[in-house]
Amino acid sequence: MPLVLFSIKFYTSHDMSENKLLCAVVFLTSLVCLARSQGTGFVHSATLDADGRYNIKWGFDESTITFEAEVETKGYIGFGLSPNGAMASSDIVIGGVLNGNPYLVDYFTDSNREVQRDPQQSYRLLYGRENDTHTVLAFSRNLQTCDDNDKVITGSTVRVIWAFHAEDVGVSGPVYHGMNRGRKSVRLLNPGTSSSIPAGTAFFDLQNEKVPVPQKDTTYWCQIFKFPELKRKHHVIRIEPLIQKGHENLVHHILLYQCDSNLNKSEINWGHECYHPNMPDSFFTCETVVFAWAIGGEGFTYPPHVGMSIGTSIDPVYVQMEIHFDNPSLQRGIVDSSGLRLYYSPSLRRYDAGVIETGVWVSLYHMLPPGMQDYITEGHCTQECLQESLDSEMPSGVNVFAVLLHAHLAGRGIRTRHFRQHGDSLITECRYNTRGRINMTWGGLSTRDEMCLSYLLYYPRVNLARCESLPEISGQLKFIGVREIQEPVTTWPFVIKSPKKYSNLSFTEAMDKYRWTRKRGKAFNDVVRKLPMNVRCSKMGQDEWSIQGMIVSSPELKSEQASAAVVACRNNSQTQCEGSLSLLLTVCLLLILQTYLHMSTVISMSYIPVHTYHMSPLAPTIPNYCH
Repeated sequence: MPLVLFSIKFYTSHDMSENKLLCAVVFLTSLVCLARSQGTGFVHSATLDADGRYNIKWGFDESTITFEAEVETKGYIGFGLSPNGAMASSDIVIGGVLNGNPYLVDYFTDSNREVQRDPQQSYRLLYGRENDTHTVLAFSRNLQTCDDNDKVITGSTVRVIWAFHAEDVGVSGPVYHGMNRGRKSVRLLNPGTSSSIPAGTAFFDLQNEKVPVPQKDTTYWCQIFKFPELKRKHHVIRIEPLIQKGHENLVHHILLYQCDSNLNKSEINWGHECYHPNMPDSFFTCETVVFAWAIGGEGFTYPPHVGMSIGTSIDPVYVQMEIHFDNPSLQRGIVDSSGLRLYYSPSLRRYDAGVIETGVWVSLYHMLPPGMQDYITEGHCTQECLQESLDSEMPSGVNVFAVLLHAHLAGRGIRTRHFRQHGDSLITECRYNTRGRINMTWGGLSTRDEMCLSYLLYYPRVNLARCESLPEISGQLKFIGVREIQEPVTTWPFVIKSPKKYSNLSFTEAMDKYRWTRKRGKAFNDVVRKLPMNVRCSKMGQDEWSIQGMIVSSPELKSEQASAAVVACRNNSQTQCEGSLSLLLTVCLLLILQTYLHMSTVISMSYIPVHTYHMSPLAPTIPNYCH
């Protein structure tokens, strides 16, 4: 930052209080910080409700996030961060414009959903205005506030909750919002949303056309498309979701699979419910994931040296787009035309991108006991699978540049870790909360079932599509006392033979019959994480590496590299600018007050250079005593 000098004059008199003098110094600090804020803008935006009445914009840097909410109301606006999309244990801010004056208050809710004023006010009001129909509020906060009542904002998907009311907040607090509320999953710190691609870049759309969404909880809809016919290789450089307006909470995720190039051409552009007995045979040839998007994400731009290859003999010709519709309220009459837009260019990048699906193989063998506050499952991409595939294709290794982590409603956190112990291995760890559930939660396709998946985007591309694991079922059954199953296995789920209390029950029924407690659930978790694993190691298409289906032992982890340092906490959520200048301001303030208390004249003061200090790009909020 260049040299900054300020020369100010304070006119002191006996009717000027110390508080007003202090305000002038604090205001000067605000001006210094504001000088660094000119480049801050709202890069991201989202509509939170189906009717377009609640809209937000936001931008962020390495330590701070700033929001602007525009809502169709002249009363209060509520905005919050929830652990699961519900009201309980949420971090909330409520504000509005009352008699022309904007206001903002930091609240939180306890486990009983009771709204309480937060003793540490971490949100900073930037501005507010309203007209005859709408209220606009802008506010900011640190990503890490060091307040137990606030949620830390990370790169993960965040459950944003929202509400509004026709009345402003009164003396007794905010009035209940009624039906003017909702939730939305958003990636607030999404680094892949930049759409800075050359003007005029060609694109094509893969889009459903008026698909009737069934009146049921979960639907997977599949349709096969053909990529454009190209005479030479091109690179896809950006992919964007095309979500039909009003269906932002209906479309849960979109996967794009590469299909066999020799499929039945008559089935192109066909749509059918996925995983259905009557699904056309060609749909079963679509095995390799080439792109993945999930609720809360935005568009994705590939790094400047990487692109998804199309137009060569090994590239996708036919693809299957799978859309997961989540319709828990069983709405009827819904018709959807969502899809994807792919931008592509003849200007080739250095590397071809690939996608590896890793985590827990989707199966009923992935099971979570009820009533658990913190249950952990692990999916392994084993060193045996990685070694076989990489040694054959790319002995020097590959580079991961992005990841999509995916779980369902019970999910609370996911991470993928990389270990180097006599060979590389990956572990995708998912943390779940099943409190309030009375039966087992099963691995499966429904949003009420669970997944633990990690899609790694990497380069250079190799012939590895899936690298996953599944804990052996025999050890899980042994835990609840199962001794024998009925053989040969002719039904799914298979049936228990002994002991008598489980006789003729399916293994899922036996698991539900077991009397689970939190202590037993914890013990079961410890057992499952140590069980031998069934390895899934498949190539693109329907081929497999030789390690596929083998049973391997869980690795003994000797070390785990420490994660990147968390941004240092700041007392009272003060900006770096305030922290950097605190000593300087204290000295100046003491000198000013000392002079003020002994004379009533004009004081001239020049600020010393501040170019050595790191300033936050956001101006701090002037304390309340300045108003």
